[in-house]
Amino acid sequence: MTRTAREPLFRGLVFNQEGEPADVAYVGDEPHYVILDAGFRRHVPSEYIDRQILKWFQDQLALHREVVTQEVLALLGRDDLFSKAIVDASMKNLDELLQYGLPEEARAWLGMLGFRAIVDVHGDLVAISGPIQEEE
Repeated sequence: MTRTAREPLFRGLVFNQEGEPADVAYVGDEPHYVILDAGFRRHVPSEYIDRQILKWFQDQLALHREVVTQEVLALLGRDDLFSKAIVDASMKNLDELLQYGLPEEARAWLGMLGFRAIVDVHGDLVAISGPIQEEE
């Protein structure tokens, strides 16, 4: 699946292991996170990092699917079978965010909750910090 969105999904939420935020730069029309490495600026395709973060979200949703579904339904003020099916289908299709992007409001909300994706200099996901913490 090729990404059509030109904006990294987690812009402003990706940090290196020293806690420095990753900038975004474009190589041609492909967005890259710029990971600082002792003064060197390493360019990692944003899709590589975004897919790792989405996989983390998918794993968390799989572990807590029933609770998340109930919370989303309560937030929506709905509790019918049709709404539950839509929420379940949405959780299974997080990869579609790579095509359509993440709304700026969602990115801001994650930032306010303290969400941070920590990557090494190669762009490999090391940890997630924030309201839900991954065990390292």
